[in-house]
Amino acid sequence: MIPTLSGATRLYVIVGDPIAQVRSPAGVTAAFAARGHDGILVPVQVTPNDVPDFLLVAARLKNLDGIVVTIPHKFACYQACASATERAHFLRTVNLMRRRADGAWHGDMVDGLGFVGAARAKGIDPSGMRALLVGAGGAGSAIALALVEAGVREIAIHDSEPGRRDALIYQLNRLGRAPARVGTVDPAGFDFVANATPAGMKDGDPLPVDVARLAPSAYCGSATTTAEIRRLPGCQEPSRRRLRPAGLEQWQVT
Repeated sequence: MIPTLSGATRLYVIVGDPIAQVRSPAGVTAAFAARGHDGILVPVQVTPNDVPDFLLVAARLKNLDGIVVTIPHKFACYQACASATERAHFLRTVNLMRRRADGAWHGDMVDGLGFVGAARAKGIDPSGMRALLVGAGGAGSAIALALVEAGVREIAIHDSEPGRRDALIYQLNRLGRAPARVGTVDPAGFDFVANATPAGMKDGDPLPVDVARLAPSAYCGSATTTAEIRRLPGCQEPSRRRLRPAGLEQWQVT
């Protein structure tokens, strides 16, 4: 339910292209109301070419307190932040921007925290696991960092853009924790499989990995925002071996 709005209502937007798939606006607005905060989250569709103009206007809107960033604008919006958290600087990407007292933007990237938190809520502890990540974009980079920080034994990364994949692997290996290496769509031998590509957001999309090669005990998580949970072929134990829509936008603002 949309709360009663007034001229004093504080505005927050979630920006992306496309934007129709996001589920945050209702949940975040309801959370504002539950906390007694007069605010509303509104979806805004902005093409990549229009991001600079959007950010220029956003900076001038005095009742706009925050921006949630979704695909494909996370790297571009990082450049607009006057300050950011350590993890956002490491990844050079943001999915949250809040207004500072001086009017500039402070950025953070919490996609990875949400992804790992959702796995732990299902009883899955990534510590000591061998992880495969498919997709090395903004969300994928954040998930990779969170998995390394959660103590995975190793992480393999596959992406359709080798340069982006290799840059993320290089960054992760600089941490001196779990070794990162090039992966493929073959999930054999992995305990934890994460999909950070758009695969699954449209009817008829192929699965991001060769599911016939999944171990029966493997945990599979997806950063797509579709509501339906897709059962995998030959699945005998649906509580673990399935692709779980992560609903990233629902984790971003709490």
